[in-house]
Amino acid sequence: MYRLPRRDFNVAMSTQEQNTAPILVIGGTGKTGRRVVERLQRLGRPARSGSRSSETPFVWEDESTWEAALDAVSAAYVTYSPDLAFPGAKEAVGRFATFAVERGVRRLVLLSGRGEEGAVASEDALKAAGGDWTVVRANWFNQNFSESFFLDSVRSGELALPTGDSVEPFVDADDIADVVVAALTDERHIGKTYELSGPRLLSFHDVARELSAATGRTITYIPVSVDDYRAALRELGEPEEFADLFTLIVDGRNASLVHGVREALGREPKDFADYAKEAAATGCWDA
Repeated sequence: MYRLPRRDFNVAMSTQEQNTAPILVIGGTGKTGRRVVERLQRLGRPARSGSRSSETPFVWEDESTWEAALDAVSAAYVTYSPDLAFPGAKEAVGRFATFAVERGVRRLVLLSGRGEEGAVASEDALKAAGGDWTVVRANWFNQNFSESFFLDSVRSGELALPTGDSVEPFVDADDIADVVVAALTDERHIGKTYELSGPRLLSFHDVARELSAATGRTITYIPVSVDDYRAALRELGEPEEFADLFTLIVDGRNASLVHGVREALGREPKDFADYAKEAAATGCWDA
């Protein structure tokens, strides 16, 4: 017997059915993903976390995990690890987006990188799949200092990074999550690209001062060369390609403020000083 593709049924899906269908959050335990899951749950929307360790696993390198993760899903938040600028990202994102749309996923929201040419290629691959899309471009997160890359450095009191005197408009993961959830749940955001930043340009000297004020300890910024930082990554067993991402700060391509938070949400983004105070209150930087 001939059976219509699932997407034909989903085109006729009622608003009630759309609101009760799961939303897949790839990287649902990550900095933005877990915040998106929490917000969806507070809205009463079922969220399915997709990660290596989740109840329904999702692994980018293992396409056999994709189908179960997408079962009955109406929308998906797409985050790619380790980074959209890495080789193979465009192809993987394109295959996933096509696979998802063929299985009835109506809306795809992609977390992209501001100023990353490789990320734009992945955006185009996702758009080509034919679903409703929203792109959220973000630069470096505030939470890189409290939840991942630079956490140990802040605890030790020294930020040794290859960024010179460059400036960056660090954006808060809470703001990113708020924009993503709006895009996943409100049709007004379909077909839009939002570029997000914080409200101020900060050098890493400024960051060290803000962190010192928030923690009550002296945090020092020490500029190092890219080669020295690459060697440190190699010693730690981390991908050396992460050193190349500092180009996005050093060459000044993102050294300007953008207003995607205001455009999407009608409010201003969180300031780094407020983020630092909130993070310090959690004890994350206690040595």
